Amino acid sequence: MTLEALAGPEGWLPEGLPNTAAAAAGVVLGAAAVTAARATDGAARSIGVRMIDGGIIEVLLPANQEIEGPEARIAGDIVRTLAAGRRMPVLLVITGVVGVSMEARRVYSGSIAATAFALVGESPVDRVIAHYLLRSRSETIPAQFFTSESAAVEWLRQYTREE
Repeated sequence: MTLEALAGPEGWLPEGLPNTAAAAAGVVLGAAAVTAARATDGAARSIGVRMIDGGIIEVLLPANQEIEGPEARIAGDIVRTLAAGRRMPVLLVITGVVGVSMEARRVYSGSIAATAFALVGESPVDRVIAHYLLRSRSETIPAQFFTSESAAVEWLRQYTREE
């Protein structure tokens, strides 16, 4: 699985920046840590992590894939790097995800960088996966499921902090 991060709101970093070895060592490019981990089967799956308008971090999980612990940990590292020591709201897009492993579930539920989680999905299966993730979260971090990304972002805005 490949994990990519945006250095800014404009778009994804080019393929191969940084290389896998440097990424595994935690290379920091601008404000974002970019980490790549390639699956042994070479599948073109990715978790996208970026900062969106208003100080919200978006984590886009790949459709038609099961999310495993190692990828979730790397994405979590990128989220913490983007947050730069602050707690920020997180938009977790799970549309079309096949499943989330127990290890990945622990990673998402144990986030220390989140002020709130909005999970977005479209189907009844997405709703079931969201509730599976929500069951394991800390009760101190607000979380809610949405079928509309714009509604989720609007809800998260109350958890952003003015710097």
